[in-house]
Amino acid sequence: MPASPSTARAINDRLALRLLQQDGPLTATQLKTLTGLSRPTVADLVERLRDAGLIQVVGESGARRRGPNARLYGIVADRAHLAALDVRTGSVAVVVADLLGATLAEATMPIGSDTGTEPAVEQAVALLERTAREAGTAPLHSVGIGAPGLIDPVTGELRDTSGLPAWHRGLVRVLQRRLPATVLVENETNLAAVAEHRVGAARDRDTFVLLWLGHGIGAAVMLDGKLRRGASGGAGEIGFLPVPGTAGIPSDVSCDGGFHSLVGSAAICELAADHGIKVPPYARGGDAEPDAAAAVRAALGQGAEGDPFLNALADRLALGAAAVASVLDPGCVVLSGEVGHAGGAGLADRVEERLARMSPLRTEVRAGSLGGAAVLRGALLTAREAAQDALFAPGG
Repeated sequence: MPASPSTARAINDRLALRLLQQDGPLTATQLKTLTGLSRPTVADLVERLRDAGLIQVVGESGARRRGPNARLYGIVADRAHLAALDVRTGSVAVVVADLLGATLAEATMPIGSDTGTEPAVEQAVALLERTAREAGTAPLHSVGIGAPGLIDPVTGELRDTSGLPAWHRGLVRVLQRRLPATVLVENETNLAAVAEHRVGAARDRDTFVLLWLGHGIGAAVMLDGKLRRGASGGAGEIGFLPVPGTAGIPSDVSCDGGFHSLVGSAAICELAADHGIKVPPYARGGDAEPDAAAAVRAALGQGAEGDPFLNALADRLALGAAAVASVLDPGCVVLSGEVGHAGGAGLADRVEERLARMSPLRTEVRAGSLGGAAVLRGALLTAREAAQDALFAPGG
């Protein structure tokens, strides 16, 4: 059954807007070529989108003959303003951007482990409000939040997880109640995968697994371009994976004895110390603790002297990567987070070499290119998609 004229117009408008967002600014002639639509149809949709305040003339192309087709059209960036939050165990980072993703303001604030739930929530909310004011934005349209822990696949809410601060859940609830905006929350590792897929190391891969290596560890599963969250939202809780080389096995309330015990930040720092790598401290929520990413960078800078530590770390990482590869056969594993970014290609190559000896399934191992910024980038991309879905819809 053919689409009705109104449905066809809506489909064409959304296609044009997506192209302008991804590849713009574009001329009407370029839109005609990219969409395959007729010249009159493109002229009509350009007029509709201009009347709706979604696109505007932003310049002229280099064509010698000036005219309507030489005008460059672009998305009206300030039609909606977005915010993204990266909520860590001891800090929160905020970025405010326009509809094209250009950063207007950003800020980071530590939240000490001794801060009560309500004060921590108020501090985080105040940081978002202050950053939005500094950006000079109108009310926010969409807010994306990345947080550790599980997201309920039915309600979309952050679940109560042992070991994580209570203010995380409180912050999400308060923002959803206070803001006249769409507030979306997603697991931090999943958002890192979204960012690496769209603008990072996995741009050419629709199927891959991302291993997040930071203070804690996690995995995100991207199959055929879509995140797979699992029946309870727990797909990728690789810290609980039983592996050899630990003192025990994990339990339903603790990942001690699981893969986390081998490649979590504390475990990496202990491994580095065992190999004579000096590990400088870093401040996390007001508390100083060893910096695993700095340990990896130090080892890489030592040349051959750092190899024993890096090889031992690659041995551990390959255990988890092999388990993932044997079940999912993703073809590609991305080492992300601060540690994966610090290790770069040197660490990724070591893991790939060991993985090739452990599994018959060919699996490329890459270093993430976004580092610790991946979660914030993924949250912003999620907020932008929500805004576009609303604004680019008929009548939006």
